[in-house]
Amino acid sequence: MHRLKNLLLKLLTTLVRPVRPLARVLILLVLVGSLYLDKAGYLEPVKEILAAPSVTLQIQNFAISPYSVLQTLVVFLALFWVASLISDWFTASLKYFPKLGTSNRSLIGQVARIGIYILLFLVGLNMLGIDLTLLTVIGGAVGIGVGFGLQKIASNFISGLILLSEKSVEMEDLVELDDGTAGFVRRIGARCTVLETFDGKEIMIPNEDFITSRVVNWTYSNLKGRIQISVGVAYGSDYELVRTLILEAAKEHPDCINDPEPQAHMRNFGDSSVDFILYFWVGDIRTGRLKPQSDVMMAITRKFDEHGIVIPFPQRDIHLPSSFDPTGRV
Repeated sequence: MHRLKNLLLKLLTTLVRPVRPLARVLILLVLVGSLYLDKAGYLEPVKEILAAPSVTLQIQNFAISPYSVLQTLVVFLALFWVASLISDWFTASLKYFPKLGTSNRSLIGQVARIGIYILLFLVGLNMLGIDLTLLTVIGGAVGIGVGFGLQKIASNFISGLILLSEKSVEMEDLVELDDGTAGFVRRIGARCTVLETFDGKEIMIPNEDFITSRVVNWTYSNLKGRIQISVGVAYGSDYELVRTLILEAAKEHPDCINDPEPQAHMRNFGDSSVDFILYFWVGDIRTGRLKPQSDVMMAITRKFDEHGIVIPFPQRDIHLPSSFDPTGRV
């Protein structure tokens, strides 16, 4: 049953694939044919019938007839066909810019497609003799609607354009938001950015949050990441040996890099231990920090055991006087 389903899907894909190019050819033939017939005067009888006053609806200074409707359909069909060709060509040309990520190319293609269709729509209205000053009133109403009802959508769209131009956040970057949400950027869309967290959840973050909030990009300029480990040893230990063993444990790990070099420092004289801190860097922070940190901590524990170095724990010694009486009498 599953194989039959796959076979039917493959057959349907094969049949549908040539439909779009064929439709474009048919549209081109209809447009060229209509233009030729109109220039040759063959459509004059049809125009007289379809534009007759008896079938024309007059609304103030604007007349609507079957001919004007047909003319409008042909004009916009031609313009939208041209807009489709231009936008497809522009989108295909973006692949020659390898520095643009997949999401960036998609976003640029969407913005260019919208702009091309709007421009050719205005050209079509002008060709039909429609006064474009009427659009100023409509544009004002739309602007008020955007200002109130679509404010967030417009803000997220503009924020997406800012992210695209600044390249502060790109595909596969490891980012951490101000609320602690962290993960990898999987897609940057016109409205939101998809963030995949470490437990596999995909969170759609509004683009505005990346502009108005503090964002940590762990991979903005390089993939390096620093790991920090704190460890305490008992008083009286060989502190130079402790520092040497800590550095050896870091340098022996395969993910540790030498630029910057690992560093270990004595930081504090605690109540029950002398505290050291270790800093070491991994080459690719995207592979994670927990495993290298755990591996180095286990290596430090083994080396301490081999050299008799004790990691103390807090404890209290209680000294009772020889004359102590549990009943409270001395």
